Amino acid sequence: MKLTHTFLFLFFLLLLVHTSSKPTLASKDSSSYVVYFGAHSHVGEITEDAMDRVKETHYDFLGTFIGSREIATDAIFYSYTKHINGFAAHLDHDLAYVISKHPEVVSVFPNKALKLHTTRSWDFLGLEHNSYVPSSSIWRKARFGEDTIIANLDTGVWPESKSFRDEGLGPIPSRWKGICQNQKDATFHCNRKLIGARYFHKGYAAAVGPLNSSFESPRDLDGHGSHTLSTAAGDFVPGVSIFGQGNGTAKGGSPRARVAAYKVCWPPVKGNECYDADVLAAFDAAIHDGADVISVSLGGEPTSFFNDSVAIGSFHAAKKRIVVVCSAGNSGPADSTVSNVAPWQITVGASTMDREFASNLILGNGKHYKGQSLSSTALPHAKFYPIMASVNAKAKNASALDAQLCKLGSLDPIKAKGKILVCLRGQNPRVEKGRVVALAGGVGMVLENTNVTGNDLTADPHVLPATQLTSKDGFAVSRYISQTKKPIAHITPSRTDLGLKPAPVMASFSSKGPSTVAPQILKPDITAPGVSVIAAYTAAVSPTDQQFDPRRLLFNAISGTSMSCPHISGIAGLLKTRYPSWSPAAIRSAIMTTATTMDDIPGPIQNATSMKATPFSFGAGHVQPNLAVNPGLIYDLGIKDYLNFLCSLRYNASQISVFSGNNFTCSSHKTSLVNLNYPSITVPNLSSNKVTVSRTVKNVGRPSTYTVRVANPQGVYVTVKPTSLNFTKVGEQKTFKVILVKSKGNVAKGYVFGELVWSDKKHRVRSPIVVKL
Repeated sequence: MKLTHTFLFLFFLLLLVHTSSKPTLASKDSSSYVVYFGAHSHVGEITEDAMDRVKETHYDFLGTFIGSREIATDAIFYSYTKHINGFAAHLDHDLAYVISKHPEVVSVFPNKALKLHTTRSWDFLGLEHNSYVPSSSIWRKARFGEDTIIANLDTGVWPESKSFRDEGLGPIPSRWKGICQNQKDATFHCNRKLIGARYFHKGYAAAVGPLNSSFESPRDLDGHGSHTLSTAAGDFVPGVSIFGQGNGTAKGGSPRARVAAYKVCWPPVKGNECYDADVLAAFDAAIHDGADVISVSLGGEPTSFFNDSVAIGSFHAAKKRIVVVCSAGNSGPADSTVSNVAPWQITVGASTMDREFASNLILGNGKHYKGQSLSSTALPHAKFYPIMASVNAKAKNASALDAQLCKLGSLDPIKAKGKILVCLRGQNPRVEKGRVVALAGGVGMVLENTNVTGNDLTADPHVLPATQLTSKDGFAVSRYISQTKKPIAHITPSRTDLGLKPAPVMASFSSKGPSTVAPQILKPDITAPGVSVIAAYTAAVSPTDQQFDPRRLLFNAISGTSMSCPHISGIAGLLKTRYPSWSPAAIRSAIMTTATTMDDIPGPIQNATSMKATPFSFGAGHVQPNLAVNPGLIYDLGIKDYLNFLCSLRYNASQISVFSGNNFTCSSHKTSLVNLNYPSITVPNLSSNKVTVSRTVKNVGRPSTYTVRVANPQGVYVTVKPTSLNFTKVGEQKTFKVILVKSKGNVAKGYVFGELVWSDKKHRVRSPIVVKL
């Protein structure tokens, strides 16, 4: 790496300043931090020598602060040497603060914990039969993504899964530079499908302590990584089912794409499983290795882009025209919970599909209530059992709430034996509730939703006959129990139902906007199937990920925005193969502007409480991949656009210059944040009564004339100039203005929603409009 003259001058200046009184290296109890310098100035191919020189500059830099180069070498546990310039080290808090003031440093932030975005058997508040499945004829030219390399940052991969077999695939692309890091795990093998696997755990170890040899492998011991990677790009696998349900052929979005696994998440310690330092190391490697798409089903609390490892890593990926797809988070249904909100990412919410795993509860009064379950056992045919609220089976020393939630030790075996118990959803794992009922002698469980989770049902692989009911149906069941002298019930075996209506419905756990970091950008961008998604799993743990469960499955059904994210990653892989010259922004635009906001009734997409959902839940809508292949027009963006966006957010000019790696200077002319050429239009403050927004569209179809149609947000009048755009060739660009004016009179405060649609009668290019009054 060639150091700039400025850096050399500052380096020697600091060397003089710090030769006298220097802060000392923190003790073993100190924290770990990421010191981020921005981008490298590598010219041409990045060689081992160049990366070694980068390490040396990092050691020298830190050495000026902590007393010696030798101490610095011991303190640094990651040197980011390829595309991301920085290091991760054990540092004292005060020392980290001093370093953060250095003019060559973009940011210094703690090596904080991130989380996987799966609900699995927890409540945090593919094998699909729905519109997601791409048509073979439409995507034939994309060869199902065969020229694309999809990388996954997650918990690793189970290489023996049939989803990752390489039959029929040609040689590994010559541009691939990755490795199969299996030196300490002789049982782990890559092939022409799974072309790379690495693991990163030094950031995790810095937080939790020394690790044993079991951590020296990219093997997936959790199931999450195999599930997400196969959803994105798993090969065709016939005859897949979960306890006999959902039988069919499993395949990922880009089933012939090459895949690579980057293991950055590990067994949770105090709820923490993925760390910033490891995430940055994985991004640096994946970019260098040659990934085309990076799928990231994890995230943390929304924070400044310069303190966000996923935002930093994905920015450097975008510079290399790599598409980065991220999950929105599982902190819904509360507002402003969405994570991964950088405009250079594709952020994905979670919704249902038109398939469910149904299991009915039949009461003694003849009433039937349809719930969902993937229980591996069933009650004897048509046999009824006493049914009671779990709180009435409370153990002597347990609290009423714990018994209601069916927590461990909360139930009295004498009261519960031989009965079906009704447990309330929330706090502890859903499958654990069933185990508690079984341990207490119960024969079955009804899992009742709360008002918050509403109609949001998840089919879990329960260890006893069980079904989950909506809050409305759960209330009816509770009323029957309280009003009947000897209430009885029966739970039917699980079955697979297709053609469910309404679908899609937003999952209650799916995190929502508006973004707290940059409210001028609508996030999430899109929604995709994320409830009861069937995909590959690991043989290392049970389908419930609970130690008490001895069952093993090679495919499993899991829910979360972790599951919806790789759906979009797979579609991005297909688009990348079909249109190799398209930018990541063009691919995002095609996905967003062709999405739908309607369900299959048809009617507006609803949330889990049967209310009309908004763009803060689904972004531009539910993905329609067969339309994304031919969007007509796209909203394109480049790195300079993102840098100008950061300038408008008033980030430090020197930070942005180093961040960019190309001596970028913020324009003296202030750019409006709302004018970033995004496929959605968001005005977070219309207090001035009038705002003008500019957008540019590029023609990627045949010559055509597009006319505009607008659905005005309530209390806002929208005018578009011009109202018609005539394109005579591919690649031609046209700019238009959108003028938003607040209506006269009393207007209710808050966010309102509308849409802008360009159409040539063949294409429908739709952008959501979000305005705060």
